[in-house]
Amino acid sequence: MAERWDAIVVGGGFYGLYLAEFLAAHLRRVLVCERAPGLMRRASYANQARVHNGYHYPRSVLTALRSRVNFPRFVAEFGPAVDATFEKVYAVARQGSKTTAEQFAESMRRIGAPVEPAADVVRALFDRALVEEVFRVREYAFDSARLAQLMADRVRRAGVEVRLNTPVGRVAGLPGGSVRVELAGARVDAGMVVSCAYAQTNAVAAASGLPVIPLKHELAELALVAVPPAVKELGVTVMDGPFFSCMPFPPRGLHTLSHVRYTPHGHWYDGLPAEPHLAAYEVAGRAEKRTAFAHMVRDAARYLPALAGCEYRESLWEVKTVLPRSEMDDSRPILFRPNHGIPNYHVVMGGKIDNVYDVADEMAKRFGWGDTRQPAEAA
Repeated sequence: MAERWDAIVVGGGFYGLYLAEFLAAHLRRVLVCERAPGLMRRASYANQARVHNGYHYPRSVLTALRSRVNFPRFVAEFGPAVDATFEKVYAVARQGSKTTAEQFAESMRRIGAPVEPAADVVRALFDRALVEEVFRVREYAFDSARLAQLMADRVRRAGVEVRLNTPVGRVAGLPGGSVRVELAGARVDAGMVVSCAYAQTNAVAAASGLPVIPLKHELAELALVAVPPAVKELGVTVMDGPFFSCMPFPPRGLHTLSHVRYTPHGHWYDGLPAEPHLAAYEVAGRAEKRTAFAHMVRDAARYLPALAGCEYRESLWEVKTVLPRSEMDDSRPILFRPNHGIPNYHVVMGGKIDNVYDVADEMAKRFGWGDTRQPAEAA
């Protein structure tokens, strides 16, 4: 007899753990299967660690608004893992930006995101010949190591079983709507399966003969750097186009330096005509990883000269996955495909860690579990 679970979640990143805890509030037996030897080891760790408040998306009103709505909720719920000790600024370039300073400020006011001119001492750090305006905003970072521990404790208290080093092979529909899941050396049945595998979103579907979802993958590099004292207490983003961010990375006490032009080290597509499915982690594992830090810092220092004093430590390499249509407006919609190919096999892919609430709310409505939205204290 196969093991029987009410729900199986594929992937032990933040989305998988949060949704497993959410499911455990409504179902009795919930299992998380994670292919890595630990939780939140991949994209949930190797990212800019930004708790979004809408500022990053002036050309996508919906993405910006959802970030603004979810920001106080995330900060209130995960406060012990949130770093609010630095000042965050957004600078708009004079040339090459797809948004002017006036447009940026107005778009943020429309969604209710606080924005004001930065202090003179901060503005003086920038080359004003290249930077139109510098804004002080309310945006934080999260400590992914602390967040992973918080989520591990939460799913344990919720009664969720977690199996590490457990990749999911294939799924198949059974009579009555159950889903058979193939694990290494085991046959498991579930009332529903929720795939939260991010870069590996298509892996199970492709192995199971189910539709492959059109996705774009990038091999992305985040340079970990020690920044000079002048910018140590700052998080900086220059936008809106081929520019850069320098954000605190709390787990290491360093900053990440990323650049729109130099962070991607190649890309490939899934699910488009004439594009075969390629296992994302296998492609990334074979790729040459030669840092582009020198190019990143050289260009960033044109806008913020103090960054020339950054000291390179190492690079985080990860696969960044987005919907192809997001290339037009830089949006980050959450992908939710209920009953993808077979009944009760649901696919979720989120582009931003703090917008997980939107998925939980949608699932609650779909399964008749009520509205999960809760009032949150203002951050």
